[in-house]
Amino acid sequence: MCIQRIERVLTKGDFNNYGVVAAKPNERMQPVFVPRQYREPDRSWMVDVITRYPLALLTVNGTAEQGPLATHLPVIRDPQWTGEWTDGLSGALLLGHMNAQNPHWSALQNGDPVLLVFTGPHAYVSPTVYQTTPAAPTWDFTSVHVHGTIEKIDSPEQTLEVVTHTVQAFEGKFGTDWDMSESVDYFRKILPGVGAFRVTVSQAEGMFKLSQEQQPEIRDRVHESFARSQCSLHRETARLMDQLP
Repeated sequence: MCIQRIERVLTKGDFNNYGVVAAKPNERMQPVFVPRQYREPDRSWMVDVITRYPLALLTVNGTAEQGPLATHLPVIRDPQWTGEWTDGLSGALLLGHMNAQNPHWSALQNGDPVLLVFTGPHAYVSPTVYQTTPAAPTWDFTSVHVHGTIEKIDSPEQTLEVVTHTVQAFEGKFGTDWDMSESVDYFRKILPGVGAFRVTVSQAEGMFKLSQEQQPEIRDRVHESFARSQCSLHRETARLMDQLP
């Protein structure tokens, strides 16, 4: 069971579990607040979340009447992009698609700034794991926020390529290598209902909150509780804790 019942009251000690750290003087403001101890050890951590957990939340600022717009959708690296991942992922090209009848699609304009949020492994931490008092519960989690500009793809053939590239990427990683060749004509029929796009990444921030703020012996207890959990998300969180420097 991955769903847990949570009862929680925030206390002064809880803020330590969330890793509130004063910013350094003159430190550049980041679009997402990431305490220093929770930043990714290197760029591969962010790439890992994007590729292992590719269901992203695409968000844009709508009009004053609309408010923010958000849609969950699959995202892949553009296979035609031959560049290398940089530390901030700037310059990377990502592909995605959504239902063209979604009002979000009609609201998007070429060149709009967008945010893609990828959520990696996460797990609730009960104070009982700490075996100490006073204590407060918290939630360990991993996420990557990708900023960029969007380009809507109008060409039916390029839209079809986005669909087939997405199928290839996900069948190879999550499926059974399904052969889509007999379904490509069907893909063509449904293309009018598909809104495909490309995002050029300007920057990205990773948040890897894995109990780094705890003492080693407490962090080990948290890791052990995750590792022996029946929930796969908990075990994946333990896997990431194993890789911390």
